This record gives sequence, C-alpha cells and structure tokens, in this order.
Amino acid sequence: MPTIVPKEGLQKANAVNALVTNSGLVLGAASAGFLIDIYGAAITLGIDAATFLLSGVMVFTLRHLTPKLPASNNTMIDDLIHGWRVFISFRWIVIVVISFSFIVMCWAAAENILGPLIALEHFDGAKSWSIVIAAESVGLFVGAIIAIKIKLKYPIRFLQISTIAITFYILSLAKPQSLFVIAFCAFLFGIVLDLWSTLWYTAIHRKVPQEALSRVSSFDALGSLIFKPIGLAIAAPLAALMGRDNLLYLLAFISVAAIVLPLFSSEVRNMSFEDLPKDQVSPR
Repeated sequence: MPTIVPKEGLQKANAVNALVTNSGLVLGAASAGFLIDIYGAAITLGIDAATFLLSGVMVFTLRHLTPKLPASNNTMIDDLIHGWRVFISFRWIVIVVISFSFIVMCWAAAENILGPLIALEHFDGAKSWSIVIAAESVGLFVGAIIAIKIKLKYPIRFLQISTIAITFYILSLAKPQSLFVIAFCAFLFGIVLDLWSTLWYTAIHRKVPQEALSRVSSFDALGSLIFKPIGLAIAAPLAALMGRDNLLYLLAFISVAAIVLPLFSSEVRNMSFEDLPKDQVSPR
C-alpha cells in the first residue's frame, strides 16, 4: 500500500481497501449458493479459482512499483532474525500484538464455539446465529466507512479503549440476552474490528521502514493469531468442566485485562500520526 498511495492518503486507502474486501466477502458468500444451484459445485469452484488468477494478474501489473532490493546472500533464517529485531524495536507494536493475541483467543472461543451452541439451545440454531454474524458483517461495512473520515491524534489509544465492545459481545452470550441484543453487540464489535484493520495497518505502514514492512507484518499476523487455535480447542472442554456461563465470564475478564493493561504503556497511549497536520486531527 505505501508504494501505491502517498503517506497522507494511507488511512483512506486502507479504509477503502477494507470496504471493498468486506464487500467481496459478502458477495462471495451470497453468490456461492446461487452459482452452485445453477452450475454445480465443480464449476463454481472453477469460477472461484479464476478470480484468484484475475487478482494475480492485477497485482502483477503493479510490479514496477516495488522497490528493487539490493543483492543479498542472506538466508531465510537471516531475514527472519532481521525481521524479528525490527519487530521488537517497536515496543508499541509488540505490546498491542500480545494484547490482541488474547483478545482473538477469547473472541474465537465465544463466537465460533460457544455462540453456535447457545443459538442451538436457546434460539433457532444456525438461522439465529447467521443473524448475529450478519450483524457483525454490517458492522464491518460501517467501520470501513467511518475509517475513511475519522481523524485521531492517538489512534491506538482510541482502538484499545473501543475494543471493550468484545467484552460486551461475550457478556451478552452469558445467560443469553435476546437475539437482538447479541446481534447489536456483534454489530458494535464489527465496527471496532474494521477500525482496527484500517488504523492499525495505517500505523504500521507509516512507522515501519518499507524494506522491513512485510517481515514486521508477518510477525504481527503470527502473534495476533497464535492463541486462536487454543481458544477454539479449549472452549468446549472448559465449558463442560466449569459451566458455559462461568467460561464466558472468564473470557470477558481476560479480554478486559488484555484491553486495559497495554494502556499503562506511554508508547501505546501516545502513539500518534505525527506527520498529520494539526487541523486534521481530533484531540482524543
């Protein structure tokens, strides 16, 4: 992204990218059933594969924008070590990635395992849970639209605080509230999730040297998702052992701790898009 748009346009570009990506996810899910019904699964998968080919051709046309790297005899291990050193040199990135690893763990356990179980026991099964996921998807759209316009002096501070939405989402599943309440909490979390996507990537694009960007982004993705399989694996056994509601309360507590503790770091609280003109930021 930094090779395509100027630095001052990164936030809008990332927001538009998120908006189009979310549109593609919804369109893909909606069109799949229609295409399978008309052409069958095999042809539909062929069409799906063709879209990847088209995407590859489109990205290939941007190859001239990629800066040429000097010749190097570094091994993959050397590159990994260099990327790790750059990654840990940005303390605010490391702290937020650790924070998000626990948030994603709680989110995965609640939404992917416990949520469908609750929908099956208390509502109308998959049909009800699809309403919740649809509400979250709508939130992603709204978040992308907000991200195009929003200007924040301290974006990471704002994002950390707003992530309390995941706690409300988890708590709405305990002694389950009405389906409307659960869907509304999912909608709010969807907004926050997309704001994270846009503002976080913008922060990394602006602060990390371009030659190290892919490596830092890789460690970011690895760290953020590292506990997700654990959340998926332990949700059902722990729910059986300690009770579903007690587990949801525990997940809510962990999410609050993961949100609040990073805010004790001044580097997280005060991380700023310093090169934005003062008249274009809001004092938050």
